[in-house]
Amino acid sequence: MGKRRRFIKRLYIALRRELREHRSSFITYMILRALVIATLVITVANGNYESAFLCLLTLALLVVPSLLQVALRIELPTILEITILIFIFAAEILGEIFNFYTIFPFWDTVLHTLNGFLAAAVGFSLVLLLNKSEKILMYLSPLFAAIVAFCFSMTIGVIWEFFEFSMDRIFLLDMQKDTVLHTISSVALNPEGENVPVIIDGISDVSVNGRELGLGGYLDIGLYDTMQDLFVNFIGALSFSTLGFLFMRNRDDSSVVVKLVPRKKDKDKDYLAR
Repeated sequence: MGKRRRFIKRLYIALRRELREHRSSFITYMILRALVIATLVITVANGNYESAFLCLLTLALLVVPSLLQVALRIELPTILEITILIFIFAAEILGEIFNFYTIFPFWDTVLHTLNGFLAAAVGFSLVLLLNKSEKILMYLSPLFAAIVAFCFSMTIGVIWEFFEFSMDRIFLLDMQKDTVLHTISSVALNPEGENVPVIIDGISDVSVNGRELGLGGYLDIGLYDTMQDLFVNFIGALSFSTLGFLFMRNRDDSSVVVKLVPRKKDKDKDYLAR
């Protein structure tokens, strides 16, 4: 029990030092943290406890980049760390609480594209760390490194869509937003039961239990939103994987990849060990 307490204390001290290590990311963290706390106070005062929980979750997530650096002994580039912090704030606070997902239809698309790009950067960094490890006798070529980064990013994107689908099915949260369509094609509408789709065009409204919804078309069940998220994740993943491939092949230290890929922490900055 004593060892665990000492470790938690060391971890806490190392985390505080890590938060102050990079000036720019620390300032960004403090600004976003203040904004989240202000939002938390407002939501509690209004009795909106669901949004208050999101604020608490966001406060915890904002510490994750620094916690990972301490626990995994890796160094996140300042640009990558700031981007992750802003991404968390934009997704949870602006998107969910301030309803940016509805106000700005492109908000979700931008975040999913950025997620694909950042996830590919994480996957690519794993390859670089393994290639430099003295304990693992393995080296991946630039092409395979790019493929691993791409597949890692797409896997993260698919798992997130699984999560959204589960939340919609269990808690009816509608995380996979619906799309109004004016044309549908379905074999379920075939009167003869054949595997031939029946196309209905020019749909202007749909009735449910005898009540017109007034949407101006047919409401799908989130398929279009899911596929769009995966497509833009694909674009983000492919973009970074291409940059990573060119970086490994040419060893260009001026590449944007250098500013986005985590690296092994130097011994003098390993605060947990110290």
